[in-house]
Amino acid sequence: MSTLLSHIDSPADLRRLSRQQLSQLASELRQFVLESVSRTGGHLSSNLGTVELTVALHYVFNTPEDRLVWDVGHQTYPHKILTGRRDRMHTLRQFGGISGFPRRDESEYDTFGTAHSSTSISAALGMALAAKMKGENRHAVAIIGDGAMTAGMAFEALNNAGVEDGRLLVVLNDNDMSISPPVGALNRYLAQLMSGQFYAAAKSVGKTVLKGAPPLFELAKRLEEHAKGMVVPATLFEKFGFNYVGPIDGHDLDSLVPTLENIRHLLDSGEGPQFLHVVTKKGQGYKLAEADPVAYHGPGKFDPSVGLVKPATPPKPTFTQVFGQWLCDMADADPRLVGITPAMREGSGMVEFHKRFPGRYFDVGIAEQHAVTFAAG
Repeated sequence: MSTLLSHIDSPADLRRLSRQQLSQLASELRQFVLESVSRTGGHLSSNLGTVELTVALHYVFNTPEDRLVWDVGHQTYPHKILTGRRDRMHTLRQFGGISGFPRRDESEYDTFGTAHSSTSISAALGMALAAKMKGENRHAVAIIGDGAMTAGMAFEALNNAGVEDGRLLVVLNDNDMSISPPVGALNRYLAQLMSGQFYAAAKSVGKTVLKGAPPLFELAKRLEEHAKGMVVPATLFEKFGFNYVGPIDGHDLDSLVPTLENIRHLLDSGEGPQFLHVVTKKGQGYKLAEADPVAYHGPGKFDPSVGLVKPATPPKPTFTQVFGQWLCDMADADPRLVGITPAMREGSGMVEFHKRFPGRYFDVGIAEQHAVTFAAG
């Protein structure tokens, strides 16, 4: 049986599809990710959550001419599959195979080597301003998760980007924050409205007219902030100089594609840096991963029809488990010992330490720079 995915060897092939075919492609892509990771092991929950977003970005933007910069990078399996590496996914994370993260020497579509957190906005800003200096008509898009967004480096980059004039879009892939307004028809309409040309033009004309009367201009600014703040958490990012759009459903291609097209037009019109807030679900489309995204974050090989099963015989302890036990032993022996982790309790083997020594355990969030300096202090 011929499938859409089997004919996609590059994003150029994807862009030849009709808008109506994208949902079928996303469904096939999600199934391929699930079956592929179940055979090789790897990151699953995060990749199931970025399927529609990946399809929409490659559909709207002219990659690789336009640059996509993925933060952390463990959510790029759909990106790899759509950019000519579908037939090599069986070698994922194996010697001589393809990487579990973006690698510049692996593909021209991997614009920045990642795995470390919170670097995407800085890198994309650099690419956007380099393109401007060279007179190149390209866009730069940073895709960053809500966890990576907590790091200081992300906010340093936002602060810098807000005063520069590059074709930069920051996409916040939010799969954890609590969003007060429901993500549905109203937000879809508002997102498309705020990313549309009429809204941008009206805003620009309003600024020009009201700047002659500073008190009225300030009043209008405050009214706009409060009006948008009632339906979207816009004010913070607009203070950095971005035009905020969202939140929208990151699994709804009928919302994602037109909103991204509108934003691309805003970038081309010189409307400054843009910020799109999408809400996604880790493990989307695979009920077991939706129910327990942590367990399915980085599973080994498993049967998708059964799910994760505890082995009959206990496996040999991992280095992480040995380290975790050693840390507890040392903490027993020395009350001065503390444990610091940047949002990696499970990955760094500190679950037991946290349970036994809660007063000596510090999770500083995804902020490695802060973690090291905090430890030095």
